[in-house]
Amino acid sequence: MITCIAIDDEPKALEVIERYCGKTGLVNLKATFREPVKAIEFLQREKVDLIFLDINMPDISGMQLVQTLSPRPLIIFTTAYSHYAVESYDLNALDYLLKPITFERFLMALNKAAAALPSKNSMMAEDESTVFIKSGAQTYQVKVADILYLEKDGNYITVHLKDKQILIRENMGDIFDLVPAAGFVRVHKSYVVAIRHITMIEVHQLIVNGEKIPIGSTYRDSLRGRLGLK
Repeated sequence: MITCIAIDDEPKALEVIERYCGKTGLVNLKATFREPVKAIEFLQREKVDLIFLDINMPDISGMQLVQTLSPRPLIIFTTAYSHYAVESYDLNALDYLLKPITFERFLMALNKAAAALPSKNSMMAEDESTVFIKSGAQTYQVKVADILYLEKDGNYITVHLKDKQILIRENMGDIFDLVPAAGFVRVHKSYVVAIRHITMIEVHQLIVNGEKIPIGSTYRDSLRGRLGLK
């Protein structure tokens, strides 16, 4: 069961989330909040897997709220404005739901959350999970645990594995449809890295498998927050 909360200053929007959560049977909606500050106080006491989060709110925006959280749950933004989409994915949001939210679209986002959460069975199950990566006419089945980092170059992304590289035509904004958001983090406009393979972090760079990966200034705080670092 996925534990979650919803934060939105509009009562009707919260009613929709509450009703949809009840219909799925997949989530435990622990609380809803119209005031972001009260939600932050709750999160300091309670842990949840997921937050449904509006963006335009009084006192503090959803974007700002995310950056205060450490460690950070999965985030699904809910908003009436499409122009925040790119910024939301820069914050490693799991999904971005445009209001009015349909139940089908809500369920798709929830399925993403279920897939992104760490396995509650064993590390072996996590280590054995695989993804299919298409490169030209070929499709590779790859262990998620073998993916070190992904590097954008023009219209292409190189998937760096332990033993090889795979070149794919993909947008960086869609990369978390390919790899699970729970195990990867965006650290630069051109790099997404596997958290499990980070061996050292400095102010402007980190090390993955002996390779130096730059940390973009706009990603530094969100990276440290994601890793629970001060």
